[in-house]
Amino acid sequence: MRAPSRTTALVAAVAVQAVLVVVAVAPRLSARVFGQTYAVRVEPLDPIDPFRGAYVTLRYTDFQSESVQAGRNGDVFVPLIRNGDLWRGGTAGRNRPATGPYVRCRYTGSLHCGIESLFLPQDRAAALERDLREGGVARIKVDGRGNASVLDVRTR
Repeated sequence: MRAPSRTTALVAAVAVQAVLVVVAVAPRLSARVFGQTYAVRVEPLDPIDPFRGAYVTLRYTDFQSESVQAGRNGDVFVPLIRNGDLWRGGTAGRNRPATGPYVRCRYTGSLHCGIESLFLPQDRAAALERDLREGGVARIKVDGRGNASVLDVRTR
């Protein structure tokens, strides 16, 4: 049996890496391509971290996790409920909602929905964080499986 050629090995290595990249970004990409847009209230959570770069960490003020059992980490689902022009997160639960839009999150003592960080150039991130002290509105896209992605954030 012959050993694979260098070209075959290189092509295989590149293909594996390409698949890993697609798997890593698939949920956010799916939300951006196939998702519906929702506007939800946000507040800044912490300042720019020099180790992660220029970003604003967002806290979704209307997402509730009180009903999630403490000490039991895993997937939870936050239903989105219309509240006038905005949407708010209902109470997170372990079961996927039968109807209506929802965001799939991970509970590890707090909710992590993949929409907590917005990366911007450093000067814009600092300015947005300052402007959001009074709160703001994030436009998020959510696909049919609850994958979410932040489109943008604006002040009220």
